[in-house]
Amino acid sequence: MNKAEKRIVDSVDHLADDILDFTSRLVAEPSILGNEASAMTVMEGELKKLSLDPTRILIDPAKLSQHPGFAPVPWSYDGRHNVAARREASAEGGRSVIFNGHLDVVSPEPLFLWERDPYDPVEKDGWLYGRGAGDMKAGVAAMTYAVHAVEKAGFGFKAPVTIEAVIEEECGGNGALACVAAGHDAEAVLIPEPMGLAILTAQLGVLWFKVSLAGIPRHVAEATAGVNAIEKCIPLIAALRSLEAEMNEDVHPLYRDIAHPINLNIGVISGGDWPSTVPAAAEFHCRLSFFPGMAFDQTRQRIVDTIARATQQDPWLAENQPDVEFYGFRSQGHVAERSQPAFNTLNDCHREMVGSDAEDRISTATTDVRAYHHYATAQATCYGPAAENVHAANERVKIGTVIDTARVYALFLARWCGLVEK
Repeated sequence: MNKAEKRIVDSVDHLADDILDFTSRLVAEPSILGNEASAMTVMEGELKKLSLDPTRILIDPAKLSQHPGFAPVPWSYDGRHNVAARREASAEGGRSVIFNGHLDVVSPEPLFLWERDPYDPVEKDGWLYGRGAGDMKAGVAAMTYAVHAVEKAGFGFKAPVTIEAVIEEECGGNGALACVAAGHDAEAVLIPEPMGLAILTAQLGVLWFKVSLAGIPRHVAEATAGVNAIEKCIPLIAALRSLEAEMNEDVHPLYRDIAHPINLNIGVISGGDWPSTVPAAAEFHCRLSFFPGMAFDQTRQRIVDTIARATQQDPWLAENQPDVEFYGFRSQGHVAERSQPAFNTLNDCHREMVGSDAEDRISTATTDVRAYHHYATAQATCYGPAAENVHAANERVKIGTVIDTARVYALFLARWCGLVEK
């Protein structure tokens, strides 16, 4: 590192307590689907405190539904928004960057599995605990303060730098997509998902769907005269498990060393309304992934065909076809070239801080990188701290890697955007 870069990294270290404090204040906000406003308010306040001018990016489903990346959803966008702030360049000659992070989190239920309140963040043995600590509020704090650290060290940028905090990464990606549709693009996009300081080079496609079906209600004393809608779900789920196994047999080359990369999840199931009544209706909601190079429409059709074949094995289902509805995620997978300049610069900064090259991360999930990879021009990837129990009880993020992420991002700003001494 040169003297300017050393000043910047030292600036990050001096701001470590502020990064963790900001993370904790974000974690304290229960920003599950539809309730992200309080976390966005904290984000807006922090950006203003750091002399940035935040603006709100609304999600207009009527307009955004015309975009090929839009995920149809059954919920409302009233009163919900993203937050973004752009630092204009102080000179010319650099390359632009967007830091993007999501503030929505998944439900912490059931709460009895947690050792403490999931929205009461606590530091213990080098970890910060709480829902969203890893996925990905610590990353949002790291990226925000990386920008501030450069400015606090006395530098401006030779290219625009944008900070985005978005919603709905966990259920479809319309938040990040709204930023892209609003014209947000750059020469690089970095998303601090908890990759364990690895660089994302590939991720799977993901889709959500719901299967609904009807039965015939009867008093349990006449159960044989009824049709149990819940039990009729069982052969359909079994058929989908067979599809999952089939999809894992035709493995994408990048995923050959990963055990069971394609995962079907029966995430929600409901039906019936009384223990002594044969249930007349049931539904189950699923998530299924698919390899890069496979289209959403192709995967959707395989699901529809699988359900249709399964119904022919059951006289009731054959005559009373279930409804299959696709909503939320319909995200394409992708593979990114590791040789791209932004990836090389990011790796160089990682090596400077850690002492070795960053590993590649081949993900069996999806991230908001998809919006920028497919619908913008940016070289986009994820790089962020190490976390455990993401989407599970006692979620935690390793504090040292949060600061490492901020250091690497700040150094990336110096080398990618270029510096102007104030």
